[in-house]
Amino acid sequence: MSSGEQATGPYALELRGIEKSFGANQVLKGVTLELEPGKVTALLGANGAGKSTLIKILAGVYERSAGEILVDGQPVEITSPLSAAHNGVHTVHQRIDESIVPGLTVAENLLFEELVQGGLPPVGSLRKLLPKARATAATLDLEWSDAKLLSDAFELGIADAQLLVLARALVKAPRVLVLDEPTSTLSQAETERLFELIGRMRDQGVAILYVSHHLSEIQFLADRLVVLRDGLIKDRQSAPLDMAKGVRSMLGEQVAVEVERANHLRGDTVAIQLRGVQLLKRSAPIDLDLNYGEVTGVVGLLGAGKSELARGIFGVDRFHAGTMLLDGQPFRPRRAGDGVRRRIFLVPENRSTEAMLPGWNLARTVTLPFLGRVSPMGLINFRAERKRARSVIADFGVVTTGPDQPVDALSGGNQQKVVVGRWMSGDPRIILMDEPFRGVDIGARHDLSEKARDAASGGACVVVFSSDVEEIREVADRILVMVEGVVTLDSRATEVDADAIMTSMSEVGSR
Repeated sequence: MSSGEQATGPYALELRGIEKSFGANQVLKGVTLELEPGKVTALLGANGAGKSTLIKILAGVYERSAGEILVDGQPVEITSPLSAAHNGVHTVHQRIDESIVPGLTVAENLLFEELVQGGLPPVGSLRKLLPKARATAATLDLEWSDAKLLSDAFELGIADAQLLVLARALVKAPRVLVLDEPTSTLSQAETERLFELIGRMRDQGVAILYVSHHLSEIQFLADRLVVLRDGLIKDRQSAPLDMAKGVRSMLGEQVAVEVERANHLRGDTVAIQLRGVQLLKRSAPIDLDLNYGEVTGVVGLLGAGKSELARGIFGVDRFHAGTMLLDGQPFRPRRAGDGVRRRIFLVPENRSTEAMLPGWNLARTVTLPFLGRVSPMGLINFRAERKRARSVIADFGVVTTGPDQPVDALSGGNQQKVVVGRWMSGDPRIILMDEPFRGVDIGARHDLSEKARDAASGGACVVVFSSDVEEIREVADRILVMVEGVVTLDSRATEVDADAIMTSMSEVGSR
């Protein structure tokens, strides 16, 4: 709602002058925000703007330092996730690993809140939970087998884990639903299903706060847009939304202009040769050359084989068939260390579970793969470790209190800068970046793209894997489209447009 409009009734949720400080660092500086029943309000903001802090206050993870929260016009205290749920506020966090309990079954995780609160009668067999678990899964039309429901939730892939958490929140018929990057791991079909469900919930009067870095999603879904920068609301809009204005409010004029690509590279020396490589169990074999001195962008939907290609080259997984050459010589990595020794590095798809250890500080996270370089005589030289970390902080513009800050306390974009910076500091010959822009804002995406291009300019073979066409077009010199484990398009970035790329992404069974 614009500032000149009046609400016809109490807001579903209202924040008045919310402040939050961590020591001397004031993250939120007086945020006032209204969520209307039956409306989708999109929240846009760069990394470090305060989005995660605001979301955690709504979820009851953090307590506000000042300000007031009202639900249906009445002041409430949200001091824990249980009190948030009691007030009808349900949050689906971006960090899915924080919402799944390994060691419990998928069914128990679907019913976790009811089990913890004693909302279900005691059962002597897990199978007695299945009817209720099936009903919860059905909110997203998830037709999971009993075997899957009884399996350990730890075994779920990241997309299924995302769907589990979404279903658990949606079955509660929330008054207010906060969705933090809910499509970051979903396939196109799953995303469309979620959008349909959001539409139904909006029609039922649910107030939805939708947080995403995908501007097309915001444009499609949102009735209102608010932009957060430096702990303050900088822009408010009602549909139709002016996304260019929103981006300028989020980043500032200078950064928004700098996102334009300036040059393209072309590499002539082959780094990796794949011959007869089968990426998926039922996919056709492919031949592929990847070159030094350029950025190759590999784009495809979930399940296209992108991660299988990256992990196979790195050595953490094996190809189903085929051979690989490195600099013209047979290369058969059996484990990640084989790749690292040859200066082949992988920025994994899921940074929180595959690239960071909980509670580790920034310095230790940066030096983990290269301990030998800071450990003469087998003893860690902490001064050298911090020096390396400070170099990454400076080179990548990491917003942090210093090398000793826990890396999981950083914003998502800054965590990703640390992970990418760690590998870039190792002087890569080949660097594979799997979904490096997931959950990061446009400014951080631009920074990471420039670092990838700097590495390629210096002679490295850089391969970026993404499901987002615009991300790939921004960073890549050469673009490959993958569908079901095969390449459906291979073109210079200057010779192909977004329509051609998306057409190639739909060529299922054509090759």
